[in-house]
Amino acid sequence: MRASRLVQLLLLLQAGGGATASELARELEVSVRTVYRDVEALSAAGIPVYCEPGRGGGVRLIDGYRTRLTGLTTDEADAVLLAGLPGAAADLGLGTVLATAQLKMLAALPPDLRDRATRIAERVHVDMPGWFHRPENTPALAMIADAVWHDRRLTIGYRRGDRTVERTLDPLGLVMKAGTWYVVARLGPDIRSYRASRIAFVESTGETFTRPVEFDLVRHWREAADEFARSMLKVRARCRIDTAHTNLLRLMNDPAAVREALASMGEPDAHGWADITIPSESYEVLTHALLPLGAHVEVIDPPEMRARMTATIESMFARYRR
Repeated sequence: MRASRLVQLLLLLQAGGGATASELARELEVSVRTVYRDVEALSAAGIPVYCEPGRGGGVRLIDGYRTRLTGLTTDEADAVLLAGLPGAAADLGLGTVLATAQLKMLAALPPDLRDRATRIAERVHVDMPGWFHRPENTPALAMIADAVWHDRRLTIGYRRGDRTVERTLDPLGLVMKAGTWYVVARLGPDIRSYRASRIAFVESTGETFTRPVEFDLVRHWREAADEFARSMLKVRARCRIDTAHTNLLRLMNDPAAVREALASMGEPDAHGWADITIPSESYEVLTHALLPLGAHVEVIDPPEMRARMTATIESMFARYRR
């Protein structure tokens, strides 16, 4: 642990040109006294580091000195891919590794590029979860990630409602969707997705598995997500829409529904209105999705959906007429 901290201290000094002991203590999450002890250890190891007293002083390296400790380890290279997602790196057990990798990268860059990289880090932050989204508890995720890296078979307990079922899986990949982690794994001949927060426990079987050569995580997730979205669209309504206002369909929460609706739209008539079939998971959801279109859409069929729209609009009219 101390060796890693000494390397981190050296890279901090090299990347930043020096810092006060208090600043280094905050960055390394240690005491000022520990910083001074580490500086003495670096000096004893032949590193040209010194302390400059007084205002404007601090811990410095002799001008021109550059360490060669800029090569990235395998774990650090993995973490660099998540450089814009520190929360994701931390979830996967790579938080400290990511911080060290970023320091190594900054230390290896020439001054002008280092300044640019620092400006980007100061000005861009990626916050994946939506508003009011509480981060899910995923204590097993780091162990699952390790199994994904090394093709290790796992036994998990997966919560389904009020019961927990046991499954033995070959974990093939991890996906973060809108701040939520999913494990993509092979169960027998099938490839399925498991929400990480519902995994109650994880145990290693001590076995490894052979990863399918043809498996592509990005393609699989895209196809599975599209199929799931289509499976949710259980009802459809035939409508007439003013084509000058089809952009209002974007207010619907389901992009798959919008794509299907626009693909079904016919040619507009002389007044700019066209036939369109709009899908949804239920008529109740579709009713609320169509209300923002106001007078720019008319439900033609089925009668049940037309009746729902009529009842909703009449109820709104009665309320606002009071």
